[in-house]
Amino acid sequence: MDDPTVSNQSAPLTPSINVPSTMSDSSLHLDNLSSRTMHINRLLNSSYNRSPSRTIYSDRFIPSRSGSNFALFDISNSPASAEGKEDGSGTYNSLLRAALFGPDTPDKKDASEVPACRNIFRYKTETKRPLHSLSPFGLDESVPGISHSPVKAPRKVPKSPYKVLDAPALQDDFYLNLVDWSSNNVLAVGLGNCVYLWNACSSKVTKLCDLGVDDSVCSVCWAQRGTHLAVGTSEGDVEIWDASRCRRVRTMEGHRLRVGALAWSSSLLSSGSRDKSILQRDIRAPDDFASKLAGHKSEVCGLKWSYDNRELASGGNDNKLFVWNQHSTQPVLKYCEHTAAVKAIAWSPHLHGLLASGGGTADRCIRFWNTTTNAHLSCMDTGSQVCNLVWSKNVNELVSTHGYSQNQIIVWRYPTMSKLATLTGHTYRVLYLAISPDGQTIVTGAGDETLRFWNVFPSPKYQNTDSEIGASFFGRTTIR
Repeated sequence: MDDPTVSNQSAPLTPSINVPSTMSDSSLHLDNLSSRTMHINRLLNSSYNRSPSRTIYSDRFIPSRSGSNFALFDISNSPASAEGKEDGSGTYNSLLRAALFGPDTPDKKDASEVPACRNIFRYKTETKRPLHSLSPFGLDESVPGISHSPVKAPRKVPKSPYKVLDAPALQDDFYLNLVDWSSNNVLAVGLGNCVYLWNACSSKVTKLCDLGVDDSVCSVCWAQRGTHLAVGTSEGDVEIWDASRCRRVRTMEGHRLRVGALAWSSSLLSSGSRDKSILQRDIRAPDDFASKLAGHKSEVCGLKWSYDNRELASGGNDNKLFVWNQHSTQPVLKYCEHTAAVKAIAWSPHLHGLLASGGGTADRCIRFWNTTTNAHLSCMDTGSQVCNLVWSKNVNELVSTHGYSQNQIIVWRYPTMSKLATLTGHTYRVLYLAISPDGQTIVTGAGDETLRFWNVFPSPKYQNTDSEIGASFFGRTTIR
């Protein structure tokens, strides 16, 4: 025994032992000491069974370093084996170290070179790992040998139109806008000097108006709500029609030449003309127009109000893209990067101030702008004349239609501008484009005198189902 008070001799205890006054000598009897020693040994014995009704509490666990097997967690760097070949576990250990401590963590032999102020487990804001990451630690992009490509397959877009309408006398003119789709699911088409309505639910065709032999339709545009349709004419007039009663409400003058572009903002109607001007018209007021916007040096061929009705974008044959506010008579923003006429204009419904524009044959580019910060974001060369743009309201994608020289329709994913589909079928420039009120279907028109309907966007619930104006209307008919 290590206790110096216990001797190996059998000599009796002597009275020289210091004993507290409250303890009798009988308590130091050898039998008592032996029984207490056995009791203590039982408590310290690892095989001692604690009472199940007795709970032992502890505030923390302090491991014994001497009792730990660190060989199980060996992450030492061993890039090569004794034979000079790469050790298979060395690569794993390197990846594990990089995942836990970062790619720049030195080896053990270089640990002395690490500055004392560096904290390995320093606090930082939580970063969401990509769902496709193969590593449980969310490895950084700089770690080699790990694939970060998403596994989700791209959405498939049907390559053929589900319906084709014959549209005799549909003009092959880049500067006109002769097709529009209403919130009530009615398609308006300008054919020659007449406007026809096609009901997408019933396929019923109605002739709305005939301008006469001395006039022709140059643009059509539905009001955001209701059944009112604006019609721009080659004589420079703008007619407002109530489509539900096939009755003309009023005729507004002001332009000297044809009206090829129209855009609604609530009760305010903007019209762009070949006379280079834009007129702001309040259809509730008796005057033909409230203000005149001057800035373009050639025909105005594109007009679009933003979704919040605060900004109007205009494109012209002078290769300019202008942005106006509700109160300005001069453009508040001017973009001059396009090198051909700007007809294709689309505001994003997903991000405030995001504007897309497309240039004509000498330009072929789709450009993106942030009108809030007045910044040019990006440019995509499409290889063909850009005739129209429209943004999906269900997903962050947009579609463009093209003329010279490929006459194609392209569905893009924004902001990567990767192509989801390229649709072909028109034999002339795809000059006209409109989107259905449910946001799933587009209709395109061309000088080949056909209207083609395509299912290109998913539903708001991201279900790949046919829209209500889809599969039940297969076949080819005529719009008049």
